[in-house]
Amino acid sequence: MFDSILVPLDGSLLAECVLPHAVAIARACDAKIILLRVLDKSQARESAQLFDLLNWQITKTEAKLYLEKVASRLQKSGLHTQEIVLEGLVAESITEYAQSQGMKLIILSSHGRTGLSQWGISSVTQKIIFSAPTSVLIVRAHQPAINELSPKKRPYGQILVPLDGSWRAENVLPMVTMLAHFHKSQIHIVHVVKTPEMARHMPLVREDVELSNRIVARNREEAIRYLDQMRSHSPLAGIDVKTHLLTSDNAAAALHELADREHVDMVALSAHGYSGNNQWPYGSMVNNFILYSKVPLLIVQDLPAKEEAVRVNMAMREPTEH
Repeated sequence: MFDSILVPLDGSLLAECVLPHAVAIARACDAKIILLRVLDKSQARESAQLFDLLNWQITKTEAKLYLEKVASRLQKSGLHTQEIVLEGLVAESITEYAQSQGMKLIILSSHGRTGLSQWGISSVTQKIIFSAPTSVLIVRAHQPAINELSPKKRPYGQILVPLDGSWRAENVLPMVTMLAHFHKSQIHIVHVVKTPEMARHMPLVREDVELSNRIVARNREEAIRYLDQMRSHSPLAGIDVKTHLLTSDNAAAALHELADREHVDMVALSAHGYSGNNQWPYGSMVNNFILYSKVPLLIVQDLPAKEEAVRVNMAMREPTEH
């Protein structure tokens, strides 16, 4: 599935909170972990009096030693690693490296050396998520304990997989199946039947309510058949699967509530679902979880690599706001 995994680090403990997840997924996929550190010269130039060739070489050496230290910890867990130090703009360099090396998965901390903020993700993480042509795992930043590395025995004991009935949404299932087999996870497959939006310019009359109820009942019938099919779907054979059928006028809110109630360890989504538009990197549900998910979020990219590359190049040409 993923023969190598890209793990960008900035030297902070917050960024290192991704390491247990990198270990858990690398073991499940038998993948090599690429540790990447990008040194941003533009920041150094802002303090010109501190920036010269010697200082920059010292900075590069420190970055290499840091990655080697992290790699040594990973290698003790029996993992294969590679350390890369690059120079340039952080988000752009990470994205370009992922594209040039054909990386399939990037594991990112929501925040790094700039610290936690009121925003769901940092600006650098946001740029990478919306421009990298890969699947991504976003880990909510926390201050890990010193030398915290090995994941708990069942790091992904409960995995929530929202499906909308489309083949695009089901694109996440092969990866989830692999993780569930390896980590003995229970998969929660959930389908939300949305309450239809009715005319708002006047109170609903009985006919409106009856029409809404009929639509919901019809969609629930189809959803029940769909979930039964998913439960017996061959890739999920031998896995502990629990299905949930919800009805709500706010699908995102219903999914977040379910995630809290079931104490899930990961939410896994395809980048697009039934209504997803290839013009955008992610569908609206994925965008909501990028900002508000409380647990690690795995987004499996469903766009073809060529199409992604074109989108990345276009994004790179767009002027950035200052």
